[in-house]
Amino acid sequence: MRAVVASLKLHRRPSKPNLCLLSSAIEQQPLLEMAGEGEDKVKDYVVIKEGEAEILMHSSNNVFFNKAQVNNRDMSIALLRTFISKRREEHAAMLDKKANPVSKLSEDTNSGPRTPSAKGHGELKPPRVLEALAASGLRAIRYAREVDGIGQVIALDNDKASVEACQRNIQFNGSIACSKVESHLADARVHMLTHQKEFDVVDLDPYGSPSVFLDSAVQSVADGGMLMCTATDMAVLCGSNGEVCYSKYGSYPLKGKYCHEMALRILLASIESHANRYKRYIVPILSVHMDFYIRVFVRVYTSASAMKKTPLKLSYVYQCVGCDSFHLQSLGRIITKNNNVRYMPGFGPVVPQDCSDCGKKYNMGGPIWSAPIHDQEWVASTLADVTAEKERYPAYDKISAVLTTISEELVDVPLFLSLHNLCATLKCTSPSAIMFRSAVINAGYRISGSHVNPLAQKTDAPMNVIWDIMRCWVKNHPVKPQPPEESGSVILSKEPTLQANFARAFASLSKAQAKKVHRFPLNPERHWGPKLRAGRQITSKHVSLLGRDVVDGILTNRDEGDSEPGPKRQKAEPTPSHP
Repeated sequence: MRAVVASLKLHRRPSKPNLCLLSSAIEQQPLLEMAGEGEDKVKDYVVIKEGEAEILMHSSNNVFFNKAQVNNRDMSIALLRTFISKRREEHAAMLDKKANPVSKLSEDTNSGPRTPSAKGHGELKPPRVLEALAASGLRAIRYAREVDGIGQVIALDNDKASVEACQRNIQFNGSIACSKVESHLADARVHMLTHQKEFDVVDLDPYGSPSVFLDSAVQSVADGGMLMCTATDMAVLCGSNGEVCYSKYGSYPLKGKYCHEMALRILLASIESHANRYKRYIVPILSVHMDFYIRVFVRVYTSASAMKKTPLKLSYVYQCVGCDSFHLQSLGRIITKNNNVRYMPGFGPVVPQDCSDCGKKYNMGGPIWSAPIHDQEWVASTLADVTAEKERYPAYDKISAVLTTISEELVDVPLFLSLHNLCATLKCTSPSAIMFRSAVINAGYRISGSHVNPLAQKTDAPMNVIWDIMRCWVKNHPVKPQPPEESGSVILSKEPTLQANFARAFASLSKAQAKKVHRFPLNPERHWGPKLRAGRQITSKHVSLLGRDVVDGILTNRDEGDSEPGPKRQKAEPTPSHP
């Protein structure tokens, strides 16, 4: 048995010297249990290290794990640290306001979200975190070991094998994980509904769509707490199955170069819709598209009056089928008279029946979240923390690049243009991004990039200005004649009302570009993307997901072993979990 334990421990990397020493008895307990099952079973486990956590994974794929999600977990840890810091600042400000009634009177007129008051107005308790879909428990263990000031972490799963793996990994990570992380077999939706407003942080990271969890999640978050939500069903959110997206999220997507940002805004609109049913509303902190998924971080507040502003934050999108021009129409508007505010439906339509640029029809999508999707103060604070402690983030290169690009986005401009799309419509050569940006800036408008797409041009310039700039470009770079009914021909047949100035503007390069900061790093390895759902048998058709070498190795080992496939994993009935 000692030889077996020693062989497994050889896979473990030495812990950092400044970390709390783990109890050897606790560390060896799961290993001894597996050693008692037989040496063959022990060999099926491998130790995976990520950050300061180590987990035991079985080769049978009975518990889901995806190495590519290290970007997701690192970003979540960074935002969780910022949340704890901001939460302390807000609590201190609340205590100062109560001690100073004069400042309280002046701050009550502020229309921003109010800081939730703590019970007893005493010492602030450490935040309670719920990981609703824990699987192996790696995320919950990393939260407990790496986030200072965190409180209890509840890890849920409705699969017995996942809960057993999570409990084994909690023990494997020693006293810190054992004292802070609890694993329960339970349906996340039921657990969140029966523990309303009890968690300061709720983390949803499902395999696929989070839509079935949103209603219970917005009820379980404490006032002023944070909801972290991932969606991986990008084909649905990006317009391949619009009717499915509408049934799940209540919005109709449009196919366009901005589809991934539209997916973020659809998810935010859906979360807001669920929150409004309980007189609650959300404030987005960070919304990111990374790899093959989107993830949003929002704070949840309760206010019947603030909830009335939701229609002002939502818009429908009109997209031309010919030239891809798009326009937004707000759902609502406000009328202010004698300090009285009335909420009214938005004026419309904002576009004629046919596109004013090319004469084609419009597709209509939405509603989407058209208010800012980032809080730049939080982004700057998180980026500073990540940069200062880069050694604590395994995916530092990726998350720092994403945060850097987001910090330079125009937060009040929904969606974006694609320079290549504009040129494809006109069948012309493309100006450089610097020249195009300079022309927009010289025309008196703002422009920035986007973390979603390296070719994105996010600008507040109207579409008629954009097409005037492109007409001026084509005059100096002529194109071959096209059929007169083509969208590009119709656009170029009109004379520009604006004379574009392509002289290089000072702000045509962002600060990150000027410093040559790497903003879109490549994937660290091949097949960096989604993986199989837990419990599914790996076959030759999964080469595109896992790679030829991995699949061949698994199939070879399976042929050498038992020829009969193992029984399918059964879902156990969840037992009531303790709060």
